[in-house]
Amino acid sequence: MLSNLLLVGIGGFLGSALRFLISMMINRQFTTHFPFGTFTVNIVGSLIIGILYGLWAREILDDNASRIWIAGFCGGFTTFSTFSYDGITLINHGQLLTFFLYASASVILGLLAVFAGMALVKMP
Repeated sequence: MLSNLLLVGIGGFLGSALRFLISMMINRQFTTHFPFGTFTVNIVGSLIIGILYGLWAREILDDNASRIWIAGFCGGFTTFSTFSYDGITLINHGQLLTFFLYASASVILGLLAVFAGMALVKMP
């Protein structure tokens, strides 16, 4: 149990640190109300988790690796809490259209990215 917790913790640290760096870099490039940093890491993270889940389902990725990369890294890299905070911030600033675009695009593209990742793994 402790070793599993350590594996998830290591992956979570790596994912969280990378999310922070990528979000900062992207948000410096865009000065709009749309939270491009969070949006980008959530879509990219969805693609990554789709690929990793597909590898795990095909038994190419073992259980320990899945703990580090799926539960840990992807769990730390993607962030629903920041997504929710960004959504509330947009609403509080009266950016309702931007909020609806952000929320719907995040959910739809996130799901499509997971499917795309799984499909990429199934390719010969």
